[in-house]
Amino acid sequence: MAPPLKQVPSAWQGAILVCGKCSKKLDGGFGKKRRTPLAKVLRRILGVGKGRKATLGVVETRCLGLCPRDGVAMIDGRSPGTWLVVPKDADVAELAARLHRPSPAHDAAKDPAPTA
Repeated sequence: MAPPLKQVPSAWQGAILVCGKCSKKLDGGFGKKRRTPLAKVLRRILGVGKGRKATLGVVETRCLGLCPRDGVAMIDGRSPGTWLVVPKDADVAELAARLHRPSPAHDAAKDPAPTA
């Protein structure tokens, strides 16, 4: 019989998955000098930090398989049905503002619609 799984608490309210292969192909491609990986820039702008104590996880993964030209594939775990392609010269502050908002599914779970 397998030993029981250990559970570790986390403050994450969602996870952002950023393709590491796309970031590597662009040699970073973001930040002031266009050399910083998207995941690192997002963490800094969102101010979420690293690790399980952060409010939102920004994780650089292996290849997501989308492989856009001159862009980075990204998934917001709060709405996994829609993948994003972030162009090389994208405004990361605008992207961060979009990601910082709670997803519609998160809002619906929090405030269910009144029934008549």
